[in-house]
Amino acid sequence: MSETLLALVPTYGFWLLAVCTFCSCLALPIPASIMMMAAGGFAAAGDLSLSASGLAALGGAVAGDQVGYLAGRKGGAGLTARLGSRAAPLAKATELLSRRGGIAVFLSRWLVSALGPYVNLAAGAAGQPWAKFTFWGVAGEAVWVGLYLGVGYSFAGNLQAASDMALDLLGFLAAGAVAIGLAVWLVAVVRAERGKG
Repeated sequence: MSETLLALVPTYGFWLLAVCTFCSCLALPIPASIMMMAAGGFAAAGDLSLSASGLAALGGAVAGDQVGYLAGRKGGAGLTARLGSRAAPLAKATELLSRRGGIAVFLSRWLVSALGPYVNLAAGAAGQPWAKFTFWGVAGEAVWVGLYLGVGYSFAGNLQAASDMALDLLGFLAAGAVAIGLAVWLVAVVRAERGKG
């Protein structure tokens, strides 16, 4: 499927990018990141406009996020009630999003993008304010689109090298985020222990 979609990028470029990023934000198995890298490569070759590719990919991603958010807003509470005790992880994510959701939405757009569609649903179910969700979602999607189009543009003609470099970069960023999260947790634990003693 990836090869078929990649072959269509020069012909249906902007529309295809918008549809692919829209579908990927709804948890459909579409290789949107690879499509954006390919579009970046085609832009470097002069076959596509880099700015139009970016706007199309961003528009599709933001639209997909909004559909997921609205689905969570309309049906999230009912789904949680039907799942009962099995919904504990969703309930926990929903509660976390209601308290500190902006940064979770932002990071789930690009750093841990596989979680993005589920964060959309949880944000809607948690009743996270639409404007806050949209602001952080657009900011995160802009990073995602810019990163992958930029990598594709930089490595024009070598999609495998672009993909490897993007995975390495995201792995490094994810490891850094985990390290920072653990450091913050450790500081909180130490402070709590000092407060008890």
